[in-house]
Amino acid sequence: MNRLFQFYRKRKSIVALIFISGFILSCNNLNNKKIDNLIIDPELTYHDYSPNSSDLVISRAKYLDKLQGFWLGECIANWTGLVTEMDKIGNIGEIQTGAFYTRDDWGKIDQPSIWGEGLPSDLSPTIDFVFRDVDELWGSDDDTDIEYMYQHLLYTNKTSILTGQQIKDGWLKHIKPEEENYLWVSNQKAFDLMKSGMLPPATGHPDNNQEYEMIDAQLTTEIFGFFAPARPDIALKMAHLPIQTTARYNSEWAAEFYVIMYSLASYVNENLLMKEKILWMINEARKRLPNDSYSAKMFDFVLSRFNEDIPWEQVRDEIYTKYQLNQEDGYDITSRIMYCNGCFASGINFAASLISILYGEGDIKETIKIGTLTGWDSDNPTATWGGLLGFMYGKKALEQAFNRRFSEKFNIHRTRQNFPNNGIDSFENMAKTGIYIIDRVVQDEMGGGVDIDNNIWYIPNIELDIKPGNN
Repeated sequence: MNRLFQFYRKRKSIVALIFISGFILSCNNLNNKKIDNLIIDPELTYHDYSPNSSDLVISRAKYLDKLQGFWLGECIANWTGLVTEMDKIGNIGEIQTGAFYTRDDWGKIDQPSIWGEGLPSDLSPTIDFVFRDVDELWGSDDDTDIEYMYQHLLYTNKTSILTGQQIKDGWLKHIKPEEENYLWVSNQKAFDLMKSGMLPPATGHPDNNQEYEMIDAQLTTEIFGFFAPARPDIALKMAHLPIQTTARYNSEWAAEFYVIMYSLASYVNENLLMKEKILWMINEARKRLPNDSYSAKMFDFVLSRFNEDIPWEQVRDEIYTKYQLNQEDGYDITSRIMYCNGCFASGINFAASLISILYGEGDIKETIKIGTLTGWDSDNPTATWGGLLGFMYGKKALEQAFNRRFSEKFNIHRTRQNFPNNGIDSFENMAKTGIYIIDRVVQDEMGGGVDIDNNIWYIPNIELDIKPGNN
């Protein structure tokens, strides 16, 4: 009997031990799962922070989805805009392209670009959205690759503010020295100056870079606005040297306008309709444009015509007449007898971008359509707004808007070089890198805090005070 009891007791102990061990293992798995889901930068020391009642509280988890939406939206808009890039630039000088597109041209045969040798785009025979399926790759382009590079440089240099030397070293490492290197006008000139030993910001100074009024900085620096959520003052500080690497004056102010828009996407009242959000954001960003600048006068003209319910095609034709034919408000690009009448210029493409963001009214599909059809360097403004609206939507809502799934893979080596994993990345990983950069910015530049346990940022809230850019 005692032997039987001892056997029974021993068996119960084994069962209990197995149960307890299993329970502990289960708890450890749960804890490991919780740790795995946390977004923690192993290269950053997270400091304790006592929140203030006035701090803005932003979810890092939601921001991760928004940053994935940014990269996806920018890729959709970039590649769609490329279908019509330089199809329509007006009828001044040696290169004339006939009447501009209208909304009725969406879905119709694409017409040749100024360098298309009589052939339509090889991306799509018709003017339509360009997508990449889940088993395909999004390729980089000049609208995405420099932003990707700046994100990489910020993270690998463990800094929030890049130096001229860090920018130069990054450009020389990641940009191919010979053609095809996907650089044009001011970017190419700045690159050549870097190869000769010059450092930014001298590479964008008018004395050194005669292309400083081209569009380049407007399509390479918007992302700095996302690195400083709800704090355009910090965003402008971070973007200052990257912008001045290639731009000055009107082209610099236009680039800053976009940076401010990107930062304000985290500040705007969430209870507003998308159209109302866009109107509030652009009017705040307008404060950066000096009133006597042609960029400010372009803004005021386009906004006034929008408020008068003038069709967007008519407004586009009016800015062509006003600024390229008549050279009003100090916009004298036509008189300089440039290739394609300055179709790469900051000014005319800035004005065109205002048409698509206003008349799109926060609808990403409509905004991309209008941007694609407006003319000139149509992929650049379209990519800017696709990125902004993709962020405001978030990846999940963006896929719902298009009623489909997309590729999440990105090939930076289509246009650049010397990145990890042979250049293959994912939007999720790219977004996580963005979160790590913002963690550092919140602590070091804003004096705020990162609450890892609750996955939120505490951002000191200051009154917006956007001042005109310096002449």
